Amino acid sequence: MTEAAGGAAGDAAGEASADAGGRTSPLGRRSRHDRPVDERAEALKERVYATFTGLAIVLVQQTNVEHITAARATLTLLVGIVAISAAGFVADVIAHLAVHAAFPDRAELGRMLRTAGSAVGSASVPLLVLALAALGVFELEGALRAASIVYLVTLGLLGYVAVRRTRVAWWKQLLALGALVALGLAVVGLQQLAHGH
Repeated sequence: MTEAAGGAAGDAAGEASADAGGRTSPLGRRSRHDRPVDERAEALKERVYATFTGLAIVLVQQTNVEHITAARATLTLLVGIVAISAAGFVADVIAHLAVHAAFPDRAELGRMLRTAGSAVGSASVPLLVLALAALGVFELEGALRAASIVYLVTLGLLGYVAVRRTRVAWWKQLLALGALVALGLAVVGLQQLAHGH
């Protein structure tokens, strides 16, 4: 099952557990759509950021494929994504301390952890592909190519869905999508320069 399908299945299960009043089940499961808009936006932002980071890591490894092993490539991606997710979590805690002059409460910490977890989740398919290469199922070069394609498709779909949700004319949506693609390519180029040297 793909990550997107897994997320949709999780959403359906969360929605099914809600009673007629829209409340969650006694198990406390909620779908992503039950979360506040700000929390969903924050999680999406972290996921996009982690996707860009993962793509940059994979592309840099692709240029050095003859010098690394599949296990090393998998570990590098895992550490990179966990590090960027942890940095986002720490940034949330610091921002909360600075703004509220208090530590986050349990609910706020839970929100921050869910946001960080969504960033880690962005690497699940690429990590699986690289792990299969480490087990000898795929060649590393092909696994890195597949991982980069997964990341590019993910970014493209996120941009497409975001633009389609706007209520502007189709040609403005097309221009916005083109601008997002150009900006995305610039970000990937800059990250490759930073990671490659």
